[in-house]
Amino acid sequence: MDSKLLELLVCPVSKTSLAYMREHQELWCRESRLAYPIADGIPSLLPDEARQLTGVDLEEL
Repeated sequence: MDSKLLELLVCPVSKTSLAYMREHQELWCRESRLAYPIADGIPSLLPDEARQLTGVDLEEL
């Protein structure tokens, strides 16, 4: 994930920054507790495609 692109992307739900989780190939939002998938290097920032993060997941942030 390009670091300059990551600086521009925000969670569409909370409008806060996202963390790139390389090992999961996802962008995580601590505020909304959502994980957005990245497929073939392209993030999908659709809330309907995001998965809910659990407390265990958030410990990785």
